[in-house]
Amino acid sequence: MLLAYYIHDLSPFLIQFGGIGLRWYGLAYLAGFVVGILLYRRLAVQGYSDLRPDQVSDFITMGALFGVLLGGRLGYMLFYDAAGFFHDPLIFFRVWEGGMASHGGILGLVLYTAWYARRHCLSFRNLGDNLVVVAPVGLFFGRCANFINGELYGRMTNAAWAVQFPKEILFYSPDHLDRLLAKTTVIDPSFATPEGVISGVARSLSLREVLAVEIAPRYPSQLVEAVLEGGLLFLLLWTLRTRVRLPDGALTGIFFIAYAVVRILGECFREPDAPLTGALTRGQFLSLFMIVIGAILLFWAWKFPRYPKALQAPLSR
Repeated sequence: MLLAYYIHDLSPFLIQFGGIGLRWYGLAYLAGFVVGILLYRRLAVQGYSDLRPDQVSDFITMGALFGVLLGGRLGYMLFYDAAGFFHDPLIFFRVWEGGMASHGGILGLVLYTAWYARRHCLSFRNLGDNLVVVAPVGLFFGRCANFINGELYGRMTNAAWAVQFPKEILFYSPDHLDRLLAKTTVIDPSFATPEGVISGVARSLSLREVLAVEIAPRYPSQLVEAVLEGGLLFLLLWTLRTRVRLPDGALTGIFFIAYAVVRILGECFREPDAPLTGALTRGQFLSLFMIVIGAILLFWAWKFPRYPKALQAPLSR
């Protein structure tokens, strides 16, 4: 007996008016920024940050704009669609078409933090340590939004918790797509295009029955990555920040290494979205450089130790 898998039918819009509306993806970014500000401010109040609590909002907001958004977009263009970007550089501004890279966002944050630290005469290592503690919260919300959008889905599997993602048909060969649309058009003329099929899943049981035998079940890799990159990484870094006496820069190094490890693991569940580099996906290959950078940061932290105010006094009194 075949398993009845969940067919993804979530709308990318929280509220929609015609073709526009409030998207879950934008709400995820907003939630990540707001929670990040609250958590970073708490660390500042407790003496873990060189930033004053009243400076945190500006730092996080501008870091989100110039680091995460610009860095993430540019990273996607360079790492995953370089040919399209160099052919048409204006594609960079067509953000509604999608395309963000977490590696690019992380690099953008690093560059922004270095600039901010120099401009305000603050410790780059201290700013970075507190930033990486709260960053996984944004990664968590972002991966959840990926799932709601039905994008960046996983590899094929027969696992009971697999999901069928209708957006898979966007990558069918022309012959395969024509055969599918011949079946769906019979149900409703509005299902004569891939976009029509994808948007119609939520309202047509007959369409769902056709797709149930046409679309491959896949890992919900977005949720796997949300747990690994968001939940697990946040618990690790928050615990180290508040329970272990580490010199400035150590947490940033640990983040780079730990993120690379969980990203490499998470990519084992995810359908590759770019040509492989040997046996590695693009995400796994880029993560190898993060391990090297993390090791350098750890060496720097222990070679030239400096501690935030909350950790300058001995732990035992």
